[in-house]
Amino acid sequence: MSHASPTGLRVLHAVRTAGWTDVPRTAARLQLAEDEVREVLLDARARGWTVVTAWADGEGWSLTEPGKAHGERLLAAELDAVGARAAVEAAHEDFLPLNDVVAATCTAWQLAELGIGGHRPALADALAALRGAAAALAGVEERLTAHLERFAGYHRRFSTALARAGAQAAWITGTDRDSCHRVWFELHEDLIATLGLTR
Repeated sequence: MSHASPTGLRVLHAVRTAGWTDVPRTAARLQLAEDEVREVLLDARARGWTVVTAWADGEGWSLTEPGKAHGERLLAAELDAVGARAAVEAAHEDFLPLNDVVAATCTAWQLAELGIGGHRPALADALAALRGAAAALAGVEERLTAHLERFAGYHRRFSTALARAGAQAAWITGTDRDSCHRVWFELHEDLIATLGLTR
């Protein structure tokens, strides 16, 4: 049976994977009440694990270095408690070649948008590369969620962004939405934090 992580860990980990996020987005991502998320974050701030900062017209949360270290200790303990370390390490190994494809595709797209690096890749080629990664991601996620429920949703989110990118290319790398690039970055950060690795 797949393990369900406790709410406190899930909230802190969602902030870690996002890098900087607000309460409504975190609550929606985790399917929790906003008040529940806010309470966890405020408690974590009192312990020195989170910080809230203003940005543009809103505010968002991020983890402090002690917060990251605390989260990694919780993740390591959870991983070993459910006996999933070997399975997650194997899934991470299979993720890395896919990451190379997605990172190269998104980087080329971003550079072209900035007028750097020559011609913009053809949209059809970029989407084809990302579709291949999405297909393989389904299997990787299935293996991960067999042990830890919190890995669920990345394939759905990535595929949704990819489907929208055909009509609006901003869904490939847009920072103002749940784009292919954002979802993939969060999954990579999830695996790194879970295994105690560095980028």
